[in-house]
Formats: sequence, structure tokens, C-alpha cells
Amino acid sequence: MNMSSSVTFEIEDRYMAPFFPKQKISIERGDGVFVWDEEGRRYIDFTSGWGVTCIGHAQPVITEALVKQSRKILQNPNSGLTYSPVRAGLLELMKEVLPSHLTHIFFSSSGAEANDAAIKLARKVTGRLDVISTHQSFHGRTISTASATGQAKHREKFNPLMPNYRFVAYGNPDDLKHALDPDVAAFIVEPVQGEGGVHVPSAQYLKDAERLCRKNGALLIADEVQTGFCRTGPMFVTGEMGVNVDFLTMAKGIAGGFPFGGFAMSEKVAKRLEFGDHGGTYCGNPLGCAVAHAVIKYLIDHRISENVEKMGRICLGRMREWKQRYPDAIQDVRGKGLLLLVEFTGSETATRVADECLLRGLFVRQTQGSGIRVFPALNITEPELSEGLAVMQAAIEAAAG
Repeated sequence: MNMSSSVTFEIEDRYMAPFFPKQKISIERGDGVFVWDEEGRRYIDFTSGWGVTCIGHAQPVITEALVKQSRKILQNPNSGLTYSPVRAGLLELMKEVLPSHLTHIFFSSSGAEANDAAIKLARKVTGRLDVISTHQSFHGRTISTASATGQAKHREKFNPLMPNYRFVAYGNPDDLKHALDPDVAAFIVEPVQGEGGVHVPSAQYLKDAERLCRKNGALLIADEVQTGFCRTGPMFVTGEMGVNVDFLTMAKGIAGGFPFGGFAMSEKVAKRLEFGDHGGTYCGNPLGCAVAHAVIKYLIDHRISENVEKMGRICLGRMREWKQRYPDAIQDVRGKGLLLLVEFTGSETATRVADECLLRGLFVRQTQGSGIRVFPALNITEPELSEGLAVMQAAIEAAAG
């Protein structure tokens, strides 16, 4: 059905739940890092659909996987109680890219579901109740994962929250050490905080966390929902660092924009679980598995990890130049791979920059008030990246002038 943007605005404003302050742009189609609105104006997407369109919009390998699998079967009878060749194929491929000690995998429909399950199962395995998270973390929007999120704005409006959550300073192993006690079931942590402001800890932090959890008898849950599948360069941050986590949760980039997620766990953890401890309607439905397989195969075959590291160096280099050129506007630049943030001297400046970017045809994401997060498709080319960065620089000049 063809509609003008004004008609789309009117219908969505009337009937859609009022959870988002929407930009008055109606996106009709995409191709790679570009999208077009209903009037035909082209934009560059530096948000990759909030981190999910990791290999671009309307990616042919995803379309082919969807069409091919949809002609066979979308969902098994009795779902998880029956076997699936396409799920088996994805499990086999996952074992190639996951850290080798993570031997068992369960698929979900989102990262929040994966985190919720890991927390629940950690309590079952340890027989303990408390879960430690970090300040500024983000783990999801279910009541349990919102309770585990270290930002008051995502928690306190939903009181009463789920009990038995505590928070420590991110990147501070001493704070974690003092918080760990015999009541702690698990420590859940993002290897790089994304929504919380793109905070990158020291190389030793996760190793210290693993050591402290082992000593305490608590489990370590790595929330790689945003960092996984080459977003920061390696397939998984914890794998690159050699940290043996008990659970690794994933979503976003796993299926290139198709709603899909999952978690992997160690053999030691899996042995403590029983039939009925977890489940779900979809639990790796064939359609989602086919798409995820196509996306992960693309990441491997096209050596996307190398592209992310190269494009990330270029991007961070340009941002550091901006920091030198606009010291009154930019306070900091940071990140890893293609998960980057420019922190401005105030939220008003960041808002002006984001607005100017949109006026010039570039989608960016304002984060934590004063930050602008840049996380484009992982297969972005250098000319595409340069075009987007040029737009962003022009926006900074306009806003800072």
C-alpha cells in the first residue's frame, strides 16, 4: 500500500503505543548503509537500526535465506521438542565462532530474553539469589532485566522492581571484590557498555572479574548483545580476551535485523540443568536459524572482523581530530571497532549536532544526553564512512559555531 509520509504519521500517531518521541521521517526502504523515506530522500544510517542491521539494509543473503526457508517451514510442530536440520546447522556454525568452552546454546527472540534466562538459570545452578550488575549498564526492558540495569531512569518508574540486584562501579575490580559474598549467584557485565555511554574497560577487567567470581563461587554472565558478532572487531570480546564466562548472551547482530537472540553456556553449567528449567515457543525456529546462519557465514566469509578494525581506526582517528579542532564542543571520543561515541560538553550541544545531522541526511543516536553513538553497518566501505563523517563534521561546525 503506497502512502505519503503525512498519512503514515497520522496513523502511527493515532494507534501506536506512545513510547517513542518520533522523528517526523517515514522510512520506506534501504540498501546497505543507506535508507530512503517515502518522499525519496536518501539518508545514511549510522545507527544500523540500533545495532541490528550489521551487514546493511535489504542484504541479499538475508532475503535469500528468508525466501528459501519460508518455502519449507517457519516453525516446527511441538517446536523445541522436535529436531530441525536448519537449527542443527546453525548450532554447528555457532560452535566455530563461540569460545570453545561454551558447549551448549539456546536460541531466543531477543537479548532481553537471553539475559533474563541467564540470570534465572544462574540462580538455579548456584542455589543463590543475588545478582551483581554495574552502574550505567543496560540489560533489557523486561521487569527482571530492567531491575538488573544500572540506570535509575530505566528502573525506578517501574517500582516495585525485582529484588536481589546490586550494583558496582563499571571497570573497578575492587568494587566487585567487596560486593561478592556467599549470596551472589552471578555477575552480569557488558564487555563494553553500549547504551550506557560506550565505556571501554581496561584489558584486565574481565579477567579480574572471572578470577573473583571463581573464587566466590558466583557465575560470570557476559552480555554481548551489543558487542557480539564483530561489532567491536572480534567475533566476541570475551573470546578475544580469553575470558571463560559461564554464560554468554547475544542478539542484535546475530541475524542482521531479524528478531533473534540466544545464550551459550559452559559444560559445567549445562550439567547442572534439567528438562523444564527453560523453554520458549520459538527456541530456535527454522526461519530465524536460517537467517542467523546466513548472517554469521557472511561475517566469516567476508572477513568482516578485519573491516571493522580498519573502519574503526579511521573513524576514531577522525573523531580525535574533531576533539582537537572543536575543544569547546567535544569533551571526549571513545570506543572500540564500530561501537564509538563522541561526548559533547553538554546535552544541548549533542542535541543540536544530532538535529543538524538529520537535516543533512545522517541518522546518529544521541546517548546519555551528551553523547552521540556511531555504530554503522559492519561492512561499511571507506567511501561510505567518509561521506557520513563529513556530514557529521559539518553538523558539529554548524552546532558549535
